[in-house]
Amino acid sequence: MKAACGKVHKFGDNIDTDVIIPARYLNSSDPKELATHCMEDIDKEFVNKVQVGDLIVATKNFGCGSSREHAPIAIKASGVSCVIAETFARIFYRNAINIGLPIIECKEASIAIKEGDEVEVDFDSGVITDKTTGESFQGQAFPPFMQKIIDSEGLVNYINNK
Repeated sequence: MKAACGKVHKFGDNIDTDVIIPARYLNSSDPKELATHCMEDIDKEFVNKVQVGDLIVATKNFGCGSSREHAPIAIKASGVSCVIAETFARIFYRNAINIGLPIIECKEASIAIKEGDEVEVDFDSGVITDKTTGESFQGQAFPPFMQKIIDSEGLVNYINNK
């Protein structure tokens, strides 16, 4: 499985799906359109700052709130290569894996990593390296079957390829 490497966009606790993609944009299911509004209610400049490969780092309960699949779709379509958090809401976690957005839980990394740090994540081992500070953290690696789903860009593609 591939690794992720990019600049960090840092958020705090309880980032809910209404903040990730505001309800007023749910009339679209087009990933590119959703990406243009990703995180806008918490950081209006996010869509202008995020680059392909960047990462989101948050603390507790990322993706809480409604069960909408639009939230991980908006994040992935904005170019984010991975989300690191201390914990994820269960439905968000499942939706992220289902659409092929890599997410990894690691309390220490979620606290220590700062906005703008350059971070690399090895999905096979779960090792998160803050290239800015030189610190490494052991996150929870994906089991092989989940790696295959993410490598296939989501559950539907994984099933169709089998």
